[in-house]
Parts: sequence; structure tokens; C-alpha cells
Amino acid sequence: MSITDRHSGTLAQTHTPSHALVPYGQGRIRGLDAGELGTHGIAMDRLVALGLPVVPGLTVPAGSGASLCEPGTARAALDLVEQLSGRRIGDRSRPLLLRLSASASTEVAGLPPELACIGITPADADGIRAVIGRDDVLYEVWAATVRMIAEYALDVPAPELDDASLDTPDPRARVDALLATVARHAERQYPDDPAEQLALAARAVLGRWASPRARRSRKAQRLPAELGIALHVQAVRIGPWDHSGFGTAVSRHPDSGRFSPQGSFFRGVRRSAPPPRTGEPLEKLGGSSALLEHSLLTLERHLHAPVTVDFEVRDGEISLLAASAQSRPPLRAAVCLAADLAGDGALDREEAVRRISPAQVQELLHPQLRLTGGEQLLVKGLPASPGAATGAIVLSSERSLELAADGTQVVLVAHETTPADVPGMLAAVAVLTGSGGIASHAAVVARGAGKPAVCGAEGLRADRAAGTVRIGDRLLSEGDPVSLDGRTGAVYAGTLSVSVAGPPPELSTLLEWADGMRRLGVRANADTAAEVSTAVALGAEGVGLCRTEHQFLGDRLPLIRRVILAADAAARDEALSALEQAQHEDFRALLAAVGDRPVTVRLLDAPLHEFLPAAGQAQDAAEEQRAAALREANPMLGLRGVRLALLHERLYPAQAEALFTAWADVAATGVRPELEVMIPLVSLPEELAAAAAYVRGAAEAVAARTGVEVPYRLGTMIETPRAALLAGELAEHAEFFSFGTNDLTQLTYGFSRDDVERQVLASYQERGFLTASPFARLDPHGVGALIALAVERARSVRPGIKLGVCGEHGGDPQSIAFCDELGLDYVSCSAHRVPVARMAAAHSAVRERYDDSGSTR
Repeated sequence: MSITDRHSGTLAQTHTPSHALVPYGQGRIRGLDAGELGTHGIAMDRLVALGLPVVPGLTVPAGSGASLCEPGTARAALDLVEQLSGRRIGDRSRPLLLRLSASASTEVAGLPPELACIGITPADADGIRAVIGRDDVLYEVWAATVRMIAEYALDVPAPELDDASLDTPDPRARVDALLATVARHAERQYPDDPAEQLALAARAVLGRWASPRARRSRKAQRLPAELGIALHVQAVRIGPWDHSGFGTAVSRHPDSGRFSPQGSFFRGVRRSAPPPRTGEPLEKLGGSSALLEHSLLTLERHLHAPVTVDFEVRDGEISLLAASAQSRPPLRAAVCLAADLAGDGALDREEAVRRISPAQVQELLHPQLRLTGGEQLLVKGLPASPGAATGAIVLSSERSLELAADGTQVVLVAHETTPADVPGMLAAVAVLTGSGGIASHAAVVARGAGKPAVCGAEGLRADRAAGTVRIGDRLLSEGDPVSLDGRTGAVYAGTLSVSVAGPPPELSTLLEWADGMRRLGVRANADTAAEVSTAVALGAEGVGLCRTEHQFLGDRLPLIRRVILAADAAARDEALSALEQAQHEDFRALLAAVGDRPVTVRLLDAPLHEFLPAAGQAQDAAEEQRAAALREANPMLGLRGVRLALLHERLYPAQAEALFTAWADVAATGVRPELEVMIPLVSLPEELAAAAAYVRGAAEAVAARTGVEVPYRLGTMIETPRAALLAGELAEHAEFFSFGTNDLTQLTYGFSRDDVERQVLASYQERGFLTASPFARLDPHGVGALIALAVERARSVRPGIKLGVCGEHGGDPQSIAFCDELGLDYVSCSAHRVPVARMAAAHSAVRERYDDSGSTR
């Protein structure tokens, strides 16, 4: 039985040597594809077509590999490689050896290892060693080749070969031991003839590929058991140690993302696993480095991706052994390349923008934990605000402020946060809570401040009195370090390494191009001048939501508390006067930061419990009694928004007068913000009409006092299902709508946004009821249907009504695409998600254009 008969299996076909041997660069000319040439053959064809220097070699197509096991084909392959390389095997002055490798039609794990040093014999080994100047590497590679041929082509038992290898650690002695083992156990000697060695090497590679272990590997990868492989025969040109070697290079610096070849160069004959710390920088290539750089740049322009190349240097000349696009390039490299390619005209700007996803933009904007796999996971909660941080545990806002003032990085840990905790939250590097969801107080404040947060951490129990935090069976003390990943919701023990955030400038270029492609406007949810400045710097076109209740956080909480808990009308008027003065200062700074951009100011809307003192913390017994009378069983559905304003009739007028007076002050400096005043939590047209009268009265009062008629739009937030259903009637009183999708989701589902994520939604997602939290991704079927209905009814009454979204969904790419499809005018999101929204809106617009034209890419 011949070698072909024994080992070809389903690969056997009738081919003459001329048809079976395809020099690099001729595969496509002959009409062969990846199924026949393998990924390596296709790559080498590409390199030749681009005019780049490649190592001399050829491909035996898949289906013809068994023919290389025949001495005649092997001899023809050897002769062809000699002709291509201009060298001959056995030439002592310019030695040549062969390398055999394999590739499939797709990237496959578990390919047979490459076999080098084919063509060497004991008689000429000393001469080759003398040319190299060292013998350790030569014999190491030679021993590996003999070992595999002996097992898979000459049927030498593997244990015998293992004994020979383990008993002789010296590479040269190992070759002798392996050859002696072959002589004892094989039916034939290890041949000296190079063609016979090549035929046996082909038989070994095909035998390894057909082994049960290899078949199991293909099955695990869901690949056909009979998947064929192409064989590749390359020249191994031997040269002096000081002028020869091999290496791997990537085109882009992993940290900066800029074009800057990076890699290592190793001396001697190529081996699959060079000893660690033996590589030299690419600068050691000398004159060859320019050709390597040219090759990498050419490949990037052709493949439109950061690239990796394997290369060798012989006699001072560089040749490419392999080249491929990086399947998972560093993100900065992908961003910089997209901008570079568009700048050079290799891509149009639209395609460059499409190459960078909104999720990648978010990843670039926030620091990440550098995980090694050995971290101790404490708990996994809800990813409430992206980013990563490490710091010492603190259990109170006061302690956070105290330690942060000394330069200590702290993580504020609490069961839940309240407006009184905001100063401590802003001082901390991160926030961790045991309750609440991604629309909770902690999450909203953290996202607005650009700080990572994990909420709803199951089993977290914070004990301020004892100064401890219990997470499961782990007890931590205040001051212990923890590390937090707000993108995944993971919390780890100890101090982990954190990557520094900071996208390359090329991202700004891509985002500017994206701005020119999108239809949907992008604004920011911002409550202070500082937040507005951050949002504008990140590309916001204005403010889509200024939550005036957030201006009463921390030190200013007593201002609104005094209004609500006033004992009589005189006390309330005094409290309102102080509130109006404080609001005037805040609004003036806010409007100056906004400039001539649009700004939507929502009048007071917060559940009453956020303003009331906790039990036992009132100033006196009378105030405690008044606070107790106001506490509600379900404050999210209680006295808040427009309802509070209708019971405290001077509240909205005081806020509106402060706002209009501030606008007049800012306008006097030449700045004229496009002011929009929004009434929250409306369910009845009568509520909106009454609140609108308060606002109009305030505008008239300011005009009478200052002589300035403030231009403004009046609108409402659609956040109750009834408001969505009555959008047509509400549009008679409103010039704009802003959909508050956090509350609209809560009220449509009947889900408490503070509790249900931790207790219900995780289970629902595991069971397949939901694919994502409806508080993170807008539900198109229920909540989305209400929005669509409201849009239709509002525009039927007021065709030019301005429509936007200001819930947290305004920063989610899929939700943004839905809003774009509905024809909304803008989305508004937390400041640090503005670049994400800009990119998502551009992707939506580009995708819609392609869909409309029927184009596919």
C-alpha cells in the first residue's frame, strides 16, 4: 500500500505535479479560492499582488495534499522552491532548507505545527551551523521536525520519542537520540534525501490533521470533520546570525493607536516559541525596517484594518512569511486607522464613521479595570454608570468629603443614596449601593457626574454605626479598598490597576463627521454650569433637561425643605424668597454656560420623600410632625411634579421668575439662550393649563419689572401613559413635548425603577421574558407604542411641535435608533454619554439611507 493510499482518505484526487504545485502569487490567476489555497495561500497571493516581498514558496491546494506524500511530487516541489529562491539544498555557501505548514479555508484552532529544517542531514549540519555561527537554534528546530515525522509518518511509538526527548535536554544530542529511536523502531531509516523528507513531512502533517484529537477539535469548533487543508512549502534561507532572523510586527502602537510598527526580532532560524526575553526591538533591523514599514502601510490601506505580519531577514533582505488583518485590534488603533484611511481617501467618511460603534466610543471615554483573571469578585450588581475606579470604602457623605479633601480616593457605599448624599457622591471616585436600579437616584447623579456606579448589589449590607459592609459572607470595614467596574457591575476586593481614559484626537474627527451625517439632535441632561460646560465640550447642542430639583441637593436642600415644611404662609413666603434668590444665581450661571443654544428647564419634579428629613432628624417636634404628615406610602406616585406646584401655588411662579430674570441678565451681555420651560408629570390637560398660567404670569411680572419680554417656549414632559394618550389635547397648551422615558417605562410596566431591576428583571432576562432591562433599552412594543401614538396625535394638532426624549434611553444606541425612526427632533442624555449618542444617531441615519437605497455593505 502506498503512502497516498494509506493516508489520503477523502482528500485523494488525481493531480499531476504541475497542477498540484501553485507558486505564491499564482493561485487566483489559476482561479483558486480560499477553499483550495487556504487562508495562508490567499494571504501570500495578496502580498504578491501588492508588490510586497514574500518568502519564496508554493501551495499544494486542499484536495491535492496527499500528492505531496509521493516522492515525485515532493521532488517537483523541492525543485520549484529552489528555482524560486535562487538557492539549492546542499549548497554550503548559501544553504537552503524547507518549511512545511498548513492552513484551512478559515481560521482554525489546532492546525498541525509547521515543520522546518526539512532537507538537512547529519552530514551537512556542521556546514549549516558554521554559516549561522550558532548551533542551539538549528538543532532545536530540527529535533521538533524529526519528532513529528517519526510519530505521524514513520509510526514510531510516542512514548519512545518522549523518552528520547526528555533524556537528552541538549538540542544537538536530542536530534541524535531521536534519529537513533527511529532507526530502532521504524521500518525505515530517517531519510537523508530532501525530497523524501518532504514527502514524509507531508504525510505527518496530514496524519496529524486526521487524528482523533484533531477531529474532536474541529467538532468543538463546529467545523466539518472532513475539512481539508492546503499545504505550503517555503524556502528557509540560512544566513549568518548577525544578519538573519525572523519576527512579528503590528502596524499600530497599542496605546496611542497611531501608525508605528511594533514588534520583536529574533536571531537565527524561525521557531514557533522563541525563548522569552530574547527578542530585539525592530530598530535592530537597520535598513530593512523601512521596507517593513512600507509593507505594513500598504497592507493597512488594502485591508482597511490594523495588520500583523510575520517576516524573516536573510542576507539583509526582508521577506514576509504571513500577513493578516487583526481580528480584535486595540480600540485606539481602530479609531486612528478609520480617520487615517478617510483622510487619505481610502475610505469615504461615512464608512469611516460606520466602522466605530457607539459602544466603542463609550469604552474610550471611560477608564477600565485591567483584569488578569486572579481578582476576587465580591459581588455583581447593576451596571449603573460606566467607568472604573478603585478606592477606600466610606459609609457616609461626610466621611467621603473628609477623606477626599486629604487626597484619598474613596468609594461611597450605601444601601441607597438621597439628595443629601450628593456632595459626598461628587467627592467620591465611585458609588456602590445595595438597592436601586439604573434609573435610581445614585445612578442618575453618578452618570451626570461621569463617575462609575454599581447599584442593586445583592446582599450588600452597610452598617454605619459599626463601620462595616457585609457582602455575602465577606465582612469589610470602612477604609478597606475595593475596585468597581460600572460597565459590567462587578465589584472586586482590593486595589486593581485602572487604565487611564482618554480617546485619541482622531475620535473627535470621526464625531465631527458623524455630526454631519445625523438628522437627530443631541442634547445633554445638565443641571449646573459646570455640567453644561462638560456637555458642550463633549459635543452637546444644548440642554435637553435641566432638573431644577437637583439644584437643591446637598447644602441647598434646606431651601426647598423650608418651603414644604413651612408652618404658615409668612414662613412659606420667606422661604420662597430665599429659594427664588438661590435659583436666580443658579439659572444665571447655567444660561451663561449654555450660550445661544437651546435649554429646557424643568420646573420642580421630585418625589416628596427626597426633600423630607428622615425620621428623627427634623429641627423640632413641630417640624417632625409636619414631615410625618407628608410622608407617603408610594412617593413615586404621590405629591410630586405639577401636583406639588398646584398645592403650593407660589412654587412654580417663584422658579419661573428666577429663570426669566436670569435670562434677562444674561441677555444683557449679548447671550440669548433658546429658553424652553417644561411642566413635569402632567396627566390632565387642566393641570398643564393651570401650570402654564403660572409661568405666563411670571413672564409678565418680569417684563413689567425689567422691561424685557423673555422669549420662551412652554411645554410638558410626557411621562404618564395618560399624557401619551391625551397628547393631542396637551398639544393645545404645549409648544414642545419631552418624553420622560424613565417614568413612562415605570408607569407603563407597573415596575418600580428603584426595586424591580434587582428583584425581577434579572430573573426575567434569564428566563427569556425580556432581552434587556426596559430602563436601559426603550421597549418598542409597549412604551414605544405609546410614544409613537403621542407623536402622531400631537402633530395632528400642532404640526410644528418640537419633540424629544430626555430619559436615560437618550444615551442608548438602540433606543436612539428607535427615536430616529419616529422622527423625533432630539435626544438628551447625561453629559458623558453625548459622544455615544452622536455616533449612534449618525449610525441610525446612515443605516436608514442604506436601507432606503437597497444598498448592502
